[in-house]
Amino acid sequence: MAEIHLEQVTKKYPNGVVAVKEITLAIADGEFLVLVGPSGCGKTTLLRMIAGLEKITEGKILIGSRVVNDVGPRDRDIAMIFQNYALYPHMTVGQNIGFALKLRGVPKGEVSQKVAEAANLLGLGEWLDRRPAQLSGGQRQRVAMGRAIVREPAAFLMDEPLSNLDAKLRVQMRAEVSRLQRRLAVATVYVTHDQMEAMTMGDRVAVMKDGVLQQCADPQSLYDHPSNVFVAGFIGSPAINLFEAVLEDGHTLRLGSQRIPLPASGSASALPKYYGQKVLVGIRPEHLSTHANGSTASLEVDVDLVEALGSEQLVHFSIDAPRALSEGVGQSGLSLRGEGIARAEARAAIRRGERRTLAIDASELHYFDCESGLAI
Repeated sequence: MAEIHLEQVTKKYPNGVVAVKEITLAIADGEFLVLVGPSGCGKTTLLRMIAGLEKITEGKILIGSRVVNDVGPRDRDIAMIFQNYALYPHMTVGQNIGFALKLRGVPKGEVSQKVAEAANLLGLGEWLDRRPAQLSGGQRQRVAMGRAIVREPAAFLMDEPLSNLDAKLRVQMRAEVSRLQRRLAVATVYVTHDQMEAMTMGDRVAVMKDGVLQQCADPQSLYDHPSNVFVAGFIGSPAINLFEAVLEDGHTLRLGSQRIPLPASGSASALPKYYGQKVLVGIRPEHLSTHANGSTASLEVDVDLVEALGSEQLVHFSIDAPRALSEGVGQSGLSLRGEGIARAEARAAIRRGERRTLAIDASELHYFDCESGLAI
């Protein structure tokens, strides 16, 4: 068992492309850290550098107390689980699980014992004599995990291991992976582009964009206190509504032609330097309601679309305030038509094309600087 430390780790390719830029992270022994971000953000490159499959350009990587910059993958004492399972098709399940031990010269009896233990842990006991082609996707992923477990590594590295599974099986497997990781208590770095997967599995989640670490925190902190517009827009489903607004003072927010009263003790009262200035305001769909509930803060919207999901409805609406895009800030990151989403009760009577008043929980608003995109 070991900790993993990244110190100012950078990857720059010969053509000048910087895939990962000065990332510093510490993954504690037994911690489940998830790297999340859009395609091309550098998360898999970072994982491959930890594994030794990719050379780092600058910085240091430590596994335990040992600097492993120049240590080969086989000698780093890590186990990697890939997206495509990487199983040997001509071997049985048992042979696949025990192959790494066989290469190490572990006695046959010990190999059999460890394979049986891993198979029982993963519910593969009755499949040991089958070949990968005879297994489902979920069973193949369990075999890949079993092969990693028997090695008893200092750390697990997982590169989108569930992305090839169907939606229902992904939900089941992510719960199994989480339970297994907590039972084994081994430092784990898990890469995914799925923010739902990241939020439900990670002890901490590191959000990346363009090779740069945007924020690393526990899932609830990321949701409640995003550090910038990108994190706010990436974390949460449906995504946060972001609009350009004017913070008139600590008591009033102007959104298009509408004025929204703010609570006296809210976060806006601590932003006097932004009074009279444009800001980006974030409103999560769950903080908008079709019921007033005595709220004095409300928003008049035009209902464009209603999606019935059974347990709730998603109400797509438009207002006369510019919408900020989560990918950018400033004028290049604005859409002239203000569009947003609100959650509503499953049986609430809402129709497309109607004018509707939505109550706002103004104490839950998020504010961002228009130029930098940073939380204020």
